[in-house]
Amino acid sequence: MKFGWKRAIAIFMAVLFVFALAIPAFAEQEAADEAESEVVLATEETAEETSDSMAKTKAIAAAALIGVAAVAGAFCMAWSITKSIGSIARQPEAEGSIRTTLMLGLVFVETAIIYALVVAILVIFVL
Repeated sequence: MKFGWKRAIAIFMAVLFVFALAIPAFAEQEAADEAESEVVLATEETAEETSDSMAKTKAIAAAALIGVAAVAGAFCMAWSITKSIGSIARQPEAEGSIRTTLMLGLVFVETAIIYALVVAILVIFVL
């Protein structure tokens, strides 16, 4: 079985996606560890700093998630358009079916990017 660059990129993107989702969980654990190690009572200022730190971490995770999804989506769209142009050049009589299949594929890729956007919004507002 051949392990090509396409599979490597897909695995890399999946790992980045999982890490982007895990960043807020690590930040929450770190904040909990810091809170347990402190003997002094937490003041409003410390709570605000922790909340601000969590917001920054969530924003970074969401930005990384959207960035990776957008780059991967753009790469996949460009690759599929290139392949479809090559297919149309080889078989001009099949242009209609190739174009239809291309549009359907582009819709699926764009849907994956929109799902990444939804997950990023959930990371920011729900977690």
